[in-house]
Amino acid sequence: MKHHVMDMTVPQLTGALAELHQPPFRARQVAKWVWQKHVTDFADMTNLSAGLRAELAEQLVILTARLAGRSDASDGTIKLLLELADGECVECVAIPAGDRLTACVSCQVGCGVGCSFCATPLDGLKRNLAAGEIVEQVFWLQAAASRRVTNVVFMGMGEPLANYDATLAAVRAMIDPDRLGLSARHVTVSTVGLPKQIRRLAAEDIPITLAISVHAPNDALRRRLIPLAVRHSLADVISAAKAFYQTRHREVTLEYVLLSGVNDSPDCADELAGIAAQLRCNVNVIRYNPVEGLEFSSPDDKACKAFVERLGRRGANAHLRAGRGLDVSAACGQLRQSAKHQETTR
Repeated sequence: MKHHVMDMTVPQLTGALAELHQPPFRARQVAKWVWQKHVTDFADMTNLSAGLRAELAEQLVILTARLAGRSDASDGTIKLLLELADGECVECVAIPAGDRLTACVSCQVGCGVGCSFCATPLDGLKRNLAAGEIVEQVFWLQAAASRRVTNVVFMGMGEPLANYDATLAAVRAMIDPDRLGLSARHVTVSTVGLPKQIRRLAAEDIPITLAISVHAPNDALRRRLIPLAVRHSLADVISAAKAFYQTRHREVTLEYVLLSGVNDSPDCADELAGIAAQLRCNVNVIRYNPVEGLEFSSPDDKACKAFVERLGRRGANAHLRAGRGLDVSAACGQLRQSAKHQETTR
C-alpha cells in the first residue's frame, strides 16, 4: 500500500525516503514541491531524476481522491465533490472574499450527529476521514480556484471533534511552517458541542478558533433539532467553551442557523443573548440554505435583520453571515445527495 504524503510530517517523509535509500535532502526537495509549490504529480518535480520520480510514484501518493463533481456559484463560491479511494464521496467548498480564500473542509463521510435540517446525515455516518484526506481537500480547492487558500474552516461534512485525532493531525499539517504554513488563527474548528473534546482541544498548544453550532437557545428545542444534543446539555457545552477561552484566550464563535418559525422568535433571540452574555464570544447568525425534501425554510430578510438587531440590543456581538453559494446548493451534503440521486435515476 502506498504512503499518503498528506498524512506525513516532513520527518516521516524523510524516513519513507530513507527506506528507498535516499538522503534527507531528497525528502526536503519533495516536501518543498508538495507543500510550498503545491505540485501534486511527481513527474513535475524537475530537480529529481526521472528514475527517482518513477520510484516515488510507485511508493507514494500525493492525492488519493478524484474530482467527481463541481458547482460554481455566481458569487465565486466553488463546491467540489471528491470521490475517495474507497468510492465514498465528500464535499468541500472554496469561498472567496477579497484577498481571502477560505476552504471549508469535511472530516467524515456523512455524519452521526443527525441535525434534522441538514442534508449530510441523510445517509448516516459511513466513516471517518484520515488526516491526509482532510488536508488534500485544500489542494483540490486551490487548484479549482487557481489561488492559495488563506483560511480553513472545519464546517463541511461530519463532526470534527468526533474524529478528534485526524482533525488535530490535519490542523497541525495546516499550521506547520514546513507544510501548509497557515496561521493557526486562520483555522476554525466547528463542533456541535462535545464538552469532553472541547476541553481536550483547549489543552492543545494551538491558537485556533473554536466555533460551536448552537442552533437553539434551550435544551428542549436543541434536542429536537440536534439528536446528539440529548447527551450534552447547553450548560455543559457552555462550561467547556468557557474553559477553552480561559486556557487559550481565544474568543469562541457561536453559530446559529435561522429556521423560519422554529428558532427565529424574539424569545429565542433573548435566550440566545443570555447564552452569549456568559462567554467572550461572537454570534454568527446564518441564514438557512434550504435542502430539498426537508421541511425547513429560511426566514425573509426582514426577520433575519430583526433577529440580529434584537441580539445586539441585548448586548450580544452578533452578525448576520452572508449566504454563499445559494444558487449551487452549497449547504453541507447537497452536492453529494444530488450526485447520488443522479446515479439512482440513470
